[in-house]
Amino acid sequence: MFKGLTLKKAQEILSRKEVSGEELTQYFLKRTYELNPKFNAYLSIFENAPGGLPCAVKDLIMVEGEKCTGGSKILENYIASYDATVVKKIRASGSSILGKTNMDDSAMGTTGENSAYGPTLNPLDHTRVAGGSSSGSVAAVAADMALFALGSETGGSVRLPASWTGTVGVKPSYGRVSRHGLIPLTSSLDQVAPVTKNVEDAAIVMNMISGHDALDSTTSPKPVPDYTASLGKSIKGLRVAVPKEFFGEGLDPQVETFIKNAIKKLEELGAKISEVSLPMTDYALATYYIITPSEVSTNLARLDGIRYGYSAEGRNLLEVYEKSRSQGFGREVQRRIMIGTFALSAGYYDAYYKKAQQVRTLICRDFDRVFHDHDVIVGPTSPVMAPKIGEFKDPLQFYLADVYTVQANLAGLCGISVPCGFGELDGVKLPIGLQIMADRFQEEKIFQTAFAYEQSTR
Repeated sequence: MFKGLTLKKAQEILSRKEVSGEELTQYFLKRTYELNPKFNAYLSIFENAPGGLPCAVKDLIMVEGEKCTGGSKILENYIASYDATVVKKIRASGSSILGKTNMDDSAMGTTGENSAYGPTLNPLDHTRVAGGSSSGSVAAVAADMALFALGSETGGSVRLPASWTGTVGVKPSYGRVSRHGLIPLTSSLDQVAPVTKNVEDAAIVMNMISGHDALDSTTSPKPVPDYTASLGKSIKGLRVAVPKEFFGEGLDPQVETFIKNAIKKLEELGAKISEVSLPMTDYALATYYIITPSEVSTNLARLDGIRYGYSAEGRNLLEVYEKSRSQGFGREVQRRIMIGTFALSAGYYDAYYKKAQQVRTLICRDFDRVFHDHDVIVGPTSPVMAPKIGEFKDPLQFYLADVYTVQANLAGLCGISVPCGFGELDGVKLPIGLQIMADRFQEEKIFQTAFAYEQSTR
């Protein structure tokens, strides 16, 4: 009865009282209990979830009285003592939280395979990853185990898995959505980010969660527009920039074909297409993978086996620290902590962290220059389609998958990934995502463009 139901449609049938919130929640709970063993999308399911619009929440976001593991062993028994601001907001909008979703350990990973609780499988092909770090959130939406979900974005952790699962993922501008109650990874990049089945639903969720929060000093006081008001507006005359650097080495030929077809479709709809250059693109990944580990090293220092979380026995305080962190954190988390600690250490700070911040400024200037003459930037979300479980062996393969997404986080921009077709690997049809980015606090433009493209295609 509710299979394939969108958030917008659910709101309509609830308002007409064709169905009750309890019936809706029970349907999705039943489906989640049936399907979750196949996909491992949820880490915990709230069987007593009240009636409402069923949604899923990444296990990095606090829900009072419930576990918040961050996908890590070190927080496997941590119980949140308060609700995140976004949780309060979606509940106030009539949502019912079905459970907490799986994710890469401490939100560090590209494929969803780094979780301490096992990988999340892609609902479109069980042999493939769903993408990370918000793996469970995108899988829950793709498998119809939630109307929508909340994930988080540090370098593409919603947009990338959205492109691999055929869902819509939004990266809000830095400061548009409160991070109060989100376990911090990289404080200068992190944002709570929605996952939905279509563009209209994404705009609805952004209406729910956006706005200033006195509990998060990084949130902007700028007024929040009604994002649904931008849907349906013509994109005739819209100035679309296509960076030539987004079509270089490493881009799968099938992905390139579908992205270029999508750009042609935008042109058919009246948009003005221009090729541009973002010369600092080649330095974005290196910049990201210095800044992120550095802030990770600082933020995760609080998980020391003393105050809360996993604690190992030791003969002295130092040994407790060493054992708790080495046993509680996975390999990728340990790798990034060591990289970050090194980059921040005396004698290396200027050579690495300070230099990365200087390059970050140049990346921001690249985008400022392009957005001076253009409304949006379009290109691929990911250079490849969803890889198989275990296919990526080298950490560099994981990092390179983020090549088109990290810039938006470094520059504080907004972005969206919307499905633009299906390629084929090993006889299986796999989705490809079109990425649309706009300047800070210009979410209306990405929704306008994405909706126009979505409505003009199948």
